[in-house]
Amino acid sequence: MTFRRLLRWILWTCLCVVAVVALVAGSAWWYLHPKVQRTNAIVYGQRGDRELALDMIQPAKPNGLGVLVLVSGGWKSGKPGEFGAWLAAPLLRRGYTVFAIYHVSQPEASVMEIIEDMHRAVRFVRHHAREYGVDPQGLGVSGGSAGGHLSLMLATRGGPGPENAPDPVDRESSAVQAVAIFFPVTDLLNLGKSTENLGDGGPPKSFRRAFGPESTNMAVWQVIGRETSPIYHVTTNLPPILIHHGDADTLTPLEQSEWFEEKTRAVGRPAKIVVHRGGGHGWLTMLWDIRKFAGWFDQHLRPEK
Repeated sequence: MTFRRLLRWILWTCLCVVAVVALVAGSAWWYLHPKVQRTNAIVYGQRGDRELALDMIQPAKPNGLGVLVLVSGGWKSGKPGEFGAWLAAPLLRRGYTVFAIYHVSQPEASVMEIIEDMHRAVRFVRHHAREYGVDPQGLGVSGGSAGGHLSLMLATRGGPGPENAPDPVDRESSAVQAVAIFFPVTDLLNLGKSTENLGDGGPPKSFRRAFGPESTNMAVWQVIGRETSPIYHVTTNLPPILIHHGDADTLTPLEQSEWFEEKTRAVGRPAKIVVHRGGGHGWLTMLWDIRKFAGWFDQHLRPEK
């Protein structure tokens, strides 16, 4: 091969590589930017003098079902409008209307108050479901870390509100019909191998203020920890639950999901755990896993199909 032919071959190869990279990048950008209609900062409740808000992201071709994404990490949340639709692209492309739920961050709001507000969010969405074009009995919930914990609190403790509540929203059920989440804490009274475990039986060391000023009183903490741990509220009414968890997670170790699955199996409602080998508290392919979340919701929110 002459030098000129070799140079031509190298240039042609480089052009092909650039074209393939551009095609892949373009396809990824297109996939992550589905056509949507977005309504930000819909007020769903009040916490003290603070409004509680959600964003509604509607796909071009809705399937009539909704997924609430609980925007929470370390029980801290963002501001309305901050949730990137690209994070829910697999759900939106399957036709799910996505509701990004924000809350007042700890320690301004306690974890107990945040849980109450997540129940309020589900009730609000259900109350307005027809208006939003979704089936009130076809609501899924998703989140990661604290968002996963809050999702399981809805899964285990969601249910009808008081019939005599002055606000009709509060009379609605906060039950969800399917759950797909990442690496939740499930037992706050047994932190196990977590780096948050001080070994004193108390709250996670970095989040003591999140559970209120009495959380360091061990007698009080036993009550708080049990009330806010999904594992102690497992019943036969559980919706289908999918958990993706890394086996190298040191913040919320895999054992948290395994213990929860043992409890659910005992009542005949086993949660499904997908273990990510080498995965810590988050991994690069999580967005790909959300495609599996979409498949889970396809299967369980409308199982007859």
